[in-house]
Amino acid sequence: MTRSDEHAVGQIHARMPLSATPPTLADVAERAGVSRQTVSNAINNPDLLRPDTLVRVQESIDALGYSPNRAARNLRTRASHLIGMRIGPAQEGTANATMDRFVHSLVETSREAGYHVLLFAGTGSRTDPVAGYDDLLRSTAVDAFVVTDTYLGNPQAAWLQERRAPFVAFGRPWDTLQHGGQARHSWVDVDGAAGTELATRHLLDKGHHRIAWIGWRKDSRIGEDRRSGWSRAMHGRGLPTTGLASRVEDTVVSGREASAHLLDSAQPTAFVCASDTLAMGVLHTLRDRGLRAGEHVAVVGFDDSQVAQVVPPGLTSVRQPLEQVAVEVVSALEALLAHPPVSGSGVMLTPTLAVRGSS
Repeated sequence: MTRSDEHAVGQIHARMPLSATPPTLADVAERAGVSRQTVSNAINNPDLLRPDTLVRVQESIDALGYSPNRAARNLRTRASHLIGMRIGPAQEGTANATMDRFVHSLVETSREAGYHVLLFAGTGSRTDPVAGYDDLLRSTAVDAFVVTDTYLGNPQAAWLQERRAPFVAFGRPWDTLQHGGQARHSWVDVDGAAGTELATRHLLDKGHHRIAWIGWRKDSRIGEDRRSGWSRAMHGRGLPTTGLASRVEDTVVSGREASAHLLDSAQPTAFVCASDTLAMGVLHTLRDRGLRAGEHVAVVGFDDSQVAQVVPPGLTSVRQPLEQVAVEVVSALEALLAHPPVSGSGVMLTPTLAVRGSS
């Protein structure tokens, strides 16, 4: 070994940590010149520290690469820092990927707030709306839940309230609000009626007067809410809606059949649909008849799915602000998990319109 080699090895040893074991809370305290309790407060209760002390501890944590022991911290605080959310099976024959966007946004926003999202499918019967929740509650595996099926009239909200389990709903409590009551839990939703009214006004401003509506069955609260926006915009311009509406299942085939019937019976020059799935059915009908969307007949969907963004000539669609929904949901969860907990009220967000070639 030459002297230069020896010098190089010495530099390597100087940069290597003295111990192969992970740094501990005590190591951080020693480096920052504070007590172990101060380091613990910096991690769990940073508001208790002076800003300069907090910065010094955080710099020591970063320099040492210290990672708090989550399992041990959970035992002390009885908190898992996990948010549970039940997901259903993929819907075949549709273009709906709204929940994919929301889940991604929720995971990102939760991580920034110090939480992780635990996705679970209902165990047992696929038709049991509360399957899967009980196991997580009994094992205290999660701190709170995000509920997404309020529009189906499912009993998750009441079931969780009875057990005093913290949760926030993506979707307003339709039954309660419809009868003039006050919601008993926090919720975040998007104003679907405002979205379809925006879409219909866009078409009216383009010179269309016979604008047809294709929506969901009458027992769908979301479908009827979105239909009301179309109806309000039409009546606001003194235009009739009789014979221009159809209620069907949310499939491409249903959208195709409904649009074919409306074209024959009502001769609309434009369609507003409750979903991109139904709008895709309309595009199929226009293609079958040699008509071009945006030139011969205008089409607007709802949800701004990936399909809407790539299908020729581009499908105009109402876009839900799902990223902001996730922010509001996490904010409400943080309030519920605070000490003392704070129960928020409902938050209604307004969608936008992504205009493309179909209109």
